[in-house]
Amino acid sequence: MSSRIAIHFRNHPKDRPMPTTVAIYERTVERLRSRLETLASDVVIVPFNKNGEYLVDGQVSAPEETAIDYLWLSHELSAEKIVGAALEMALRTKSIDVMQTFNAGLDLPAYKQVADKGVRICNSNAQAVAISEYVLANVLACFHPLAQRQQLQSEKAWEKTPFREIAGTNWLIVGFGPIGENVASRARAFGASVSVIRRSPQPIEGVDRVGSLKDIEPFLADADVIVLACALNDETRGMANGRFFDAVKPGALLINIARGGIIDDAALFAALDDGRISKAVLDVFNQEPLPAGDPYWEHPGVIVTAHTSFNGSGVRGRWDDLFFDNFPRYLNGEPLNNEVSPEKI
Repeated sequence: MSSRIAIHFRNHPKDRPMPTTVAIYERTVERLRSRLETLASDVVIVPFNKNGEYLVDGQVSAPEETAIDYLWLSHELSAEKIVGAALEMALRTKSIDVMQTFNAGLDLPAYKQVADKGVRICNSNAQAVAISEYVLANVLACFHPLAQRQQLQSEKAWEKTPFREIAGTNWLIVGFGPIGENVASRARAFGASVSVIRRSPQPIEGVDRVGSLKDIEPFLADADVIVLACALNDETRGMANGRFFDAVKPGALLINIARGGIIDDAALFAALDDGRISKAVLDVFNQEPLPAGDPYWEHPGVIVTAHTSFNGSGVRGRWDDLFFDNFPRYLNGEPLNNEVSPEKI
């Protein structure tokens, strides 16, 4: 590992007499070595390994003995399936001021436990563009008879195929963080009307109607497309239940890119079987990976994808950019992007 990465970068601000420590997964440090060396101020980068151990001056340091100013949970942790180990390390760390994560949703119990220790947590909006494109792609796939067209081509049959337009449809987006905002802007660009359910029913520019969860039923009755984009918490767990589906416009399209726990699976199957929901596009599930015997795999009204809606070509770059934008803000005492208030975790 380059010695530059392990030493202080001088010319630190006068009001910051001590070096600032930022902990980053060791493989992320190697990948971003040249970019990390451009960080201003007096900064010490403390790598950590897959076992949840810090490496201080090349020596292993137990979390209980290590104080960190800024902890970055980068996307490599997910790829290597060690997010849990990193969060456990954070819980054991002597002190942390800020933790920035690649996750958009903070429903893992460890995030609340970390927040309860007084750690400021910033989530990620890097996935929002990709997830909104996933939503639009699936709506178009459901509205257009793509399989029929392919079959006609294989048969060399010159036959016109009607399709449903997005223009003029009514969309209901449940949850209006960065993902909901990006879905809304793309739906509007196609000529759809957009309604939103969120905690505060205050008007939103460019959104036709806004309501709160307790008022959702009349919104469901008008919606051709329902997009679940909300956080999973005590209020939203099991929200899409029998009463929810009783209120929907018959034949509505449901898309869940939030969390599997928001849906009551039995209630959704009943709604699919009797036509209240024409199609369900599900990217998230109560159990992941989805077991081979789960009935979602074979239900004709369900499109199953493997929690892949975030997996766009630009996401990883935006994850990195968020850190390189936020960390200087931290050094300068400026407001941080994507900081989540503790009561929302």
